[in-house]
Amino acid sequence: AGAPIAHALARAAAGDTIVLAAGTYREPTLVVTRPVTLLGRPGATLDGAGRSALIVVRADDVTVQGLALRNTGASDIEDRAALRIENAARCRILDNRIDQAFFGIYLARVTGCEVRGNVVRGPGRTQLEAGNGIHLWHARDVVIAGNRVEGQRDGLYFEFTRHADVHDNASHANSRYGLHFMFSDSCAYVRNRFERNAAGVAVMYSHVVTMTDNRFADAWGSAAYGLLLKSISDSRIERNVVRGNSVGLHLEDANRNHLAGNRLERNGWALRLMSNADDNTVEHNDFVANAFDVLASGERSGTAFRENYWDAYRGYDLNRNGLGDVPHHPVRLFALVVEQNPPALALLRSVLLDLLDLAERVLPVLTPAAVADAHPALRPQATALHAAIR
Repeated sequence: AGAPIAHALARAAAGDTIVLAAGTYREPTLVVTRPVTLLGRPGATLDGAGRSALIVVRADDVTVQGLALRNTGASDIEDRAALRIENAARCRILDNRIDQAFFGIYLARVTGCEVRGNVVRGPGRTQLEAGNGIHLWHARDVVIAGNRVEGQRDGLYFEFTRHADVHDNASHANSRYGLHFMFSDSCAYVRNRFERNAAGVAVMYSHVVTMTDNRFADAWGSAAYGLLLKSISDSRIERNVVRGNSVGLHLEDANRNHLAGNRLERNGWALRLMSNADDNTVEHNDFVANAFDVLASGERSGTAFRENYWDAYRGYDLNRNGLGDVPHHPVRLFALVVEQNPPALALLRSVLLDLLDLAERVLPVLTPAAVADAHPALRPQATALHAAIR
């Protein structure tokens, strides 16, 4: 009588649906070992009382839908989760609400699973007090869609994941990254919103990744990025809005990537290129109201700039084809000064900088000549694409 859900699971046959009526259930961790559906009526709540994980699934074809899961408590010795799926295929995690859990939804060694329409809200304090909101490890062919995560360590975390379709999620106010993925190839991230996360979004050690129509916003701090691309190759970063970050886009050991149709607006550094970022293409993007549009590390550049819109461009268009007739060099001399001497940033609005920029345009001697847009666009290229994202 004290564990009605556990008793129902023990009696259930494959394909059964267990319906949880409204109420608060406090039971030992539920372990699902056969293909069933756990369906919660409005108000059905599993409470871990701060001491335990709530549901562990170890079977294929399990659906968990409509439950409220809360209060797992933190753990220093286990990846304790409100809902954990292990070594399973075709799971469906739908429309659940998770509050004050260490890890929210944890998928380990899964194939063909769907995580859709869930709300995950963590304690929102420090990285030690919260795990990740939606965590995938060794996953394949998964759909992560329409979820909202906030107050966790990383909102969405993917490691050794392939062929993930990640779309229409919102990841806000997490204590580290809104999205963090490593060693996860051939994945697509579309129409997601990552805002006010402490360190922004990090993409590492992956290739053939598509990131389109996303919003990366309001990540401020010495190690904060709208989007950090490290050791990523053969990927498409297109039609995104990157707004209000310390560093908008950072490319390090990033090769053969296509950055197009993005709007980089009101960032500290809009685009920062390390010397080992090679053979990338940056075209048809808008650079608007950034403190610095581009910082390039080193004198050479393997990145091609083509027909971007730069609000700092002072050239002309005599043949009226919409493209500038003289090249634009987006690296300001003062940007190099600040990179070497950060306190110099206090002079950002000084009239002396206008003279410094003018002198460098007339007689460039220190800024890298290889970083240039030969025919910059005279009008914004990406703005109309982002009305729905802004």
